[in-house]
Amino acid sequence: MDSERRRIVHGTLKAEAVVQCQRCLTDMTTSLTSEFTLGLVTSDEQAKQLPSQLEPFLMDGFSADLWLLVEDELLLVLLPFPLHERQDCPATAELEALEPETAPAVKQEDRDNPFSVLAGLKTTKH
Repeated sequence: MDSERRRIVHGTLKAEAVVQCQRCLTDMTTSLTSEFTLGLVTSDEQAKQLPSQLEPFLMDGFSADLWLLVEDELLLVLLPFPLHERQDCPATAELEALEPETAPAVKQEDRDNPFSVLAGLKTTKH
């Protein structure tokens, strides 16, 4: 219970998860950590009355599904696009091999301006 007699759950979750690197599509292990403070509520009305620093966790009567709580918290900290560190990723070596070693630098003046046609239309009088 907090100072205002609200039922709360405060804790820290730490877990290792195997996810797929979105660069090379191989498995990688990542550490997940979540620190949370939840207000236990039994209705949406109670959830609306919680202060902003408390996230609502909806219970069914006086019992709470702790596995659901753990799953929700870990999903919130899971990266949407997990990637190996660049130097550790197997795809990095393949990508570097595909890049030309000495690509000639293209100067700005050498490139055709796609709007040069419009400049010619602007000076033409009808």
